[in-house]
Amino acid sequence: MALLAVDTGLRTGLALFGGDGRLVWYRSQHFGSRSALKRGASGIFEAIPELRRIVLEGGGPIAEVWRREAGRRGIASRVIGAEVWREALGAFGDRGRPKREADAIARRVIDWSGAPRPTSLRHDAAEAILIGLWGVIDAGWLEEPPPGMIG
Repeated sequence: MALLAVDTGLRTGLALFGGDGRLVWYRSQHFGSRSALKRGASGIFEAIPELRRIVLEGGGPIAEVWRREAGRRGIASRVIGAEVWREALGAFGDRGRPKREADAIARRVIDWSGAPRPTSLRHDAAEAILIGLWGVIDAGWLEEPPPGMIG
C-alpha cells in the first residue's frame, strides 16, 4: 500500500509514502512537455505496483494527466489546493516565508522517516512531501503529524 503526492507542473515534485505513513522517496522531475508528462506519469505508476492513492496539488490539464492515469489503473485520486494542506498542517504561521517553512518541515519528515537526506531540496519536492504528509493523515494511515514535526 502506497500513496504518491504530486506538486503538479512540468517541473513536478513527487513524494512516495508507505502504508505506515512514512516517506519512502522524494524527487523533483522536469517534464519538458505534456506528452513527456503523459509518458513519465505512466512510467511512474508502472514502477509503483503497490500504489493505492494519489494526492495532487494543482488543477488544470496537467493535473488531469495524473488523474486520468490513476483512474485508468483504479487508483483513488484527490486534487487539493495548497491552502488545504497548509491549513490542515498548521505549517505556515509566517505567510511571508512559506517555501522556507515547507523546506524545514519536509526535512523533519525526511529525518523521521529515515529517508535519504538531500544535498539540496527543491521547493516542489519539499511541497510534495507535505502534500503527502497531509494525504496519509487524510487517508487514516497516520492520526496526526508526528510529534515535533510542525511548528
